[in-house]
Amino acid sequence: MELIQVGKKTYYIKNPTNIGIYQIDDTHVFLIDTGNDKDAGKKILKIMEEKGWTVSGIINTHSHADHIGGNKVIQERTGCPIYNYGVENCFTNYPILEPTMLYGGSPLEELKNKFLCAKESTSQELSSLPEGLEVFSLKGHSFDMIGIKTDDDVYFLGDSLVSLETIQKYHVFFLYDVEELLHSLEILKTLPGKLFIPSHIEALEDMTDLIEQNKKKVEDISASILSICKTPTSFEEILKQIFEHYELTMNINQSVLVGSTIRSYLSYLCKKELLQVFILDNKVVYEKRVN
Repeated sequence: MELIQVGKKTYYIKNPTNIGIYQIDDTHVFLIDTGNDKDAGKKILKIMEEKGWTVSGIINTHSHADHIGGNKVIQERTGCPIYNYGVENCFTNYPILEPTMLYGGSPLEELKNKFLCAKESTSQELSSLPEGLEVFSLKGHSFDMIGIKTDDDVYFLGDSLVSLETIQKYHVFFLYDVEELLHSLEILKTLPGKLFIPSHIEALEDMTDLIEQNKKKVEDISASILSICKTPTSFEEILKQIFEHYELTMNINQSVLVGSTIRSYLSYLCKKELLQVFILDNKVVYEKRVN
C-alpha cells in the first residue's frame, strides 16, 4: 500500500481498491472504503499509526466486499462509526445479502467467499458529513452507490468507472441497473475537479475518454443481447452465448456476477421495449421486438 497526498487534506492509499483519506484536523481522519479483507484493514491501521492519525469514521461508497472488507477489523480496534447510504447499509450490516442477491436464493457455500461476502460490520445511515466533504449519487453499479468530493477538489468515484484494460479483457463488468449506470456516466461528465479517483483505476485528471469507453461497452453488450434474441431464447442460452462471444471463462463466481449483470441488461431492454419476455414450453424466454 502506497500513501499518496493529492490535496492539502486529501490522501489516498493506492491499492487494488483505492482507499480515500480525508484529514479533519492534525490527528483525525475519515476513511473512504477499506479494501477487500482484514489484511487490508490491518495495513490501513499501520499507516494510521505511522502518521499519528486516528480514524474518526468510515464512509463506504457502496457495500461490495472489496470496499467494506477492512471495516470489521478497523471498527473493532478503533470503535469508529461506519456510514453507508440507503440499501448499502443493509448489505454492510448483513453481507450474506450480497451472494444471496447474486445467486437468487440461499447461496452455494462456494459463493460465501471474501470476494462476494465480507465480514459483517455495524453501519449506520449517512445523514451528515464532516465539513469539507460532499456526497452525490452514483447509482448503477450498486443499489445506492455514492461519490464523495473533498474541498481539495478531489473526487472519489467508487466503481462508477471501469478501466479500459478491464473492458478489453472482461467486457462484461458488473452492474445492477443499466439505466442508472448510464445516468451516472452523464453525471461524471459534468463534474468540475482537479483529480478523479475511481476505486480500481489510477487517479485521473481527465476522464472524458474513459466515460465514453464505458458507455460504448454498455451499448455493445446491449446490441449483443438483442442479436442473440432474434428468436425466443432462454436466459441460460443467452448467458452461454455471451461467455462465448466475449471469450470469457466460466467459474462459480463469474457465473453469478456475469449472470446477474446480464439479467439487469434483460430488464433494461424489456423496459425500453426492445425485448419482450414470455413463457414458451415452460421456459422463460426473451425475444427482440419487431417495430
